[in-house]
Amino acid sequence: MPGFELVGKEEREEINQLFDDGGILFAHGFDAIRNGRYRVREFEKAFADKIGVKYAQAVSSGTAAIKVALFAAGVRPGDEVITQAFTFIATVEAIIDLGAKPILVNVNETLNLDPIELKKAITPRTKAIVPVHMLGVACEMDKIQEIATEFNLAIIEDNCESLGARWNGKYLGTDSLACAWSFDAGKVIITGEGGMVTTNDEEVYKLAREYHDHGHEYNAKFPRGRDTHRIRGFNYRMSELQAAIGLAQLKKLDFIVSTNIENYNIYFEALKDLPNISFRRIPNKSQPLCDCLIFQLDIAEKAKWVVTEMNQQGLGTKNVPDAIEWHFARYWDHMLVELGMSKKELIDTMEPSERELSRSVAIPILVKMDKNTITSNAEKLVSILKKVN
Repeated sequence: MPGFELVGKEEREEINQLFDDGGILFAHGFDAIRNGRYRVREFEKAFADKIGVKYAQAVSSGTAAIKVALFAAGVRPGDEVITQAFTFIATVEAIIDLGAKPILVNVNETLNLDPIELKKAITPRTKAIVPVHMLGVACEMDKIQEIATEFNLAIIEDNCESLGARWNGKYLGTDSLACAWSFDAGKVIITGEGGMVTTNDEEVYKLAREYHDHGHEYNAKFPRGRDTHRIRGFNYRMSELQAAIGLAQLKKLDFIVSTNIENYNIYFEALKDLPNISFRRIPNKSQPLCDCLIFQLDIAEKAKWVVTEMNQQGLGTKNVPDAIEWHFARYWDHMLVELGMSKKELIDTMEPSERELSRSVAIPILVKMDKNTITSNAEKLVSILKKVN
């Protein structure tokens, strides 16, 4: 995703200013020597205002954001949390780390959570649903919300990959109980490592804030060293250095999204009339991030041949297939105990998702790549695809 392409003078200026203001890298305290600046708090407010939610809690990573959001939503050991088979492994790791059981649901032709399979997976132990907006495209949120309401389940959106994408005109992650975001080195905007939990629910926000910081209640009646507490927590804090970079990057989000769309359309216009490929289905209310374009062949063998030819032409792919082992549960046999199944059961269960993913190819869309290079790459790709029988 584009954030890494755009680290430049703005980020350097924010860091220089941080050191000019006393060089305080911790988000709390040191009041007398930090020139009144609390950058983590500034980043939280700026992020919440940008996407349109009441509360934002910065954390140390997107993985931490998923875990903190789930805890704040009430997920506890023994609960079941439903998520999708096609996601980054962190989604499942966060569920397991809370002592809950991940229930994996296959994806449909959107390459996101299949609402039909979601409903079948619900049991009396189900506590929450984690739809993951993979590679810039929204899950079918109307259907998922309808199911969640019917069974009184919390929705925690995992939008670590798709900041800037929208559903029905609003940024993803703003209509559910909570949402997790990531700012690692490969995301839409970056802080090196870092994440955010957002919500419109005050109690969820308070629990997220407390859990991410050793249980601190942020009681205004006491200094930090004498602060009150009601729960145990852990340390998932963001540093001032990360937040300073985030403040600069957030200002670039609109440019990133608009340029993504321009560059995506060059590829799409070149490929759209080819008779031997199809495209990932995009739900009607989804306004994609356009950070990649996914096309599909009719069988996996053809997709493998195309990827081999692309590599020879110097054309790259994104996650599908080059990092599929870390983004598809069919390969996660090191977590069989936690998943509660054998390796054969895992492979057999994931077969519908395997069918969709194995015939898919994802093209990365780069913000700083000039239009002539994109056009040339699109022409190379068309030439390859015309050779497919």
